[in-house]
Amino acid sequence: MMLGLLLARAGVDVVVLEKHADFLRDFRGDTIHPSTLDVLAELGLLEQFLALPHQEVPEFQAVSGKRTVTFADFRHLPTRCGFVVFIPQWDFLDFLAREARRSPAFNLRMETEATGLVTDAGRVVGVRARGAEGNLEVRADLVVACDGRTSTLRREADLPVKELGAPIDVLWFRLSRRPDDPEAAMGRFEVGRVVVLINRGGHWQVGYVIPKDGAGALRDRGLPAFRADITALMPFMADRVPELESWNDVPLLSVQVNRLTRWWAPGLLCIGDAAHAMSPVGGVGINLAIADAVAAANLLAGPLRSGRPANADLARIQRRREIPTRLTQSLQVLVQNRVLDPLLQGRVKALTPIGARLVDRFPVLRRIPGRVIGLGIRPEHVVPELRKGAH
Repeated sequence: MMLGLLLARAGVDVVVLEKHADFLRDFRGDTIHPSTLDVLAELGLLEQFLALPHQEVPEFQAVSGKRTVTFADFRHLPTRCGFVVFIPQWDFLDFLAREARRSPAFNLRMETEATGLVTDAGRVVGVRARGAEGNLEVRADLVVACDGRTSTLRREADLPVKELGAPIDVLWFRLSRRPDDPEAAMGRFEVGRVVVLINRGGHWQVGYVIPKDGAGALRDRGLPAFRADITALMPFMADRVPELESWNDVPLLSVQVNRLTRWWAPGLLCIGDAAHAMSPVGGVGINLAIADAVAAANLLAGPLRSGRPANADLARIQRRREIPTRLTQSLQVLVQNRVLDPLLQGRVKALTPIGARLVDRFPVLRRIPGRVIGLGIRPEHVVPELRKGAH
């Protein structure tokens, strides 16, 4: 959606395909980081975006035992906004779609699923799709696969994937929210249990982190035991865990961390999770995907206006975004393997006690993870040429 908005503003005809009738997906993340807020500001959209219902979080905290640890501070970042915005991603996508439709070059087709690639002489020249009125083909000078970690298009292009592994999965469910509940999103880390709560206004979105492939053993213990675990971690939720009436109310998100070794084929570019599936650690996935989109728009607007982009144009995007992706994934894998997995397996008794004592004693250290999470590695900025449609 972001790439479509940017290219359409640059005068490039764009068709965005969305297979569903709306953007309501529970598994879509909610954190919009300062780097992305800067992009919105560069497009003249920040004020309108912040007028939407949202939550501003200037620091990330974790609770472990009786200790509350502030481990990331965003207030000191050299950005327009010293906070992370929590907003349902469907609201963010609706917002981007409304803004993109201001450009006559932008065409969003809902209920239209890309099912495969159209090729000619070894080059991708479009996609096959299935819409409400039947099958169709959409021809294009460039196809961009943004269809996620199970990307149909990257699979059909036979692009090689490198798996980095993840020792965790996440049970993802919702519980109602009361007016006297805490306002802020929170995380609680205890031996054998990790849970994250996201305030979505009328309800909590709950992420319950478990060992990889541990869902079966959890279900074998029974739903009452699971409700009791939630109550033990979050006592204020004791009166609403009965809302989980069956395991159908507790879907599983299988965590993957991987990346393509080549993000492109002639006529095809993969970005976002289609190029690099991220761990939920740090909530950075959306923001890396948007950085990919900004880099792609910056580098491709000119070639697309003059014709088909060359393979070298697509390779430039991978070269620009691959190092930030690799470094971010390395940090995520480090946290997964050195913090979350030992905690879930009971090999440690608390959440990084040495690190907790250090950030308590030296608050300036909180700026380091704040910068890594909030800005990322090599944040992208919209080139002046693509800001012309800003209003």
